[in-house]
Amino acid sequence: MRILFLFLDGVGLGADDPEINPCARAEMPFLESLLDGHRLTASAAPFGGEQAALVALDASLGVAGLPQSATGQAVLMTGVNIPAELGYHYGPKPNPQVAGYLTNGNALFSWLRAQGKQAALLNAYPPRYFSGIESGKRLYSSIPLAYTSAGYALFTQADFFAGRALSADFTGQGWRSMLGIKDAPVRSAHEAGRALGQLAQGYDFALFEYWASDYAGHRQDMAWAVSQLETFDGVLEGLADSWDLEHDLVLVTSDHGNMEDLSARRHTAAMVPGLVIGQAHALFTQGLVDLTGIPGRIKALLSA
Repeated sequence: MRILFLFLDGVGLGADDPEINPCARAEMPFLESLLDGHRLTASAAPFGGEQAALVALDASLGVAGLPQSATGQAVLMTGVNIPAELGYHYGPKPNPQVAGYLTNGNALFSWLRAQGKQAALLNAYPPRYFSGIESGKRLYSSIPLAYTSAGYALFTQADFFAGRALSADFTGQGWRSMLGIKDAPVRSAHEAGRALGQLAQGYDFALFEYWASDYAGHRQDMAWAVSQLETFDGVLEGLADSWDLEHDLVLVTSDHGNMEDLSARRHTAAMVPGLVIGQAHALFTQGLVDLTGIPGRIKALLSA
């Protein structure tokens, strides 16, 4: 079995209200076909169909305050209720206490390496990202920290141009419009999804990290949020064309709510989606109630 983990930053399960929730407004026909016509909102969960399941996952984990990116993502990498152990949520980037959980050799990517599994973080990072890390002006977020601490190297611009990794916006358009790299390759959403599936087939476990959803939530930008979701739907459709849904799984989840409620700029305490696509979805979602359960299920399925 192979697992492809699509991490969407700051996407909760919100109300069926298109005035505040882009998930209730965006046109996402492929995802809705998987969910028997339901949208990615709180009312859709729990759902179990032929090819997909959706459960609502607790990202607050019994800790007061609003969930944050560093601790939420660290939970996804470790299965440890880090906010409960520390007594607080923290973000956006790991502080030394959170980083300790990601660099101690017990996080998911370290386990994958120790088990001899092939694993990859399929994002390509531009030159200025590495410059920021090397200068100390930028810190790794939790997922790249767990990945690099396990001894893996992040993909670069050269990997992106060679087709070994994807840009953070899936299509590559952001490398041209935001980074000024005018010759960056650009794909349609469907093409990006097909490429993502083809790349992920080379690994036992692959992860792709999408951040712009959280930014749209903080900016309360409905048009941008809707555009992102519709692009994501095209990516999922393209992915389904190149991914073996009979034997392999796609996991989609988040670290905290935000984009699902554009009436506020802050994170939310909303449950987050646990969307699993593939014939074996019930094995993954059965009894899954919060973020701590995800790494254990990944390990169990990859060990079977």
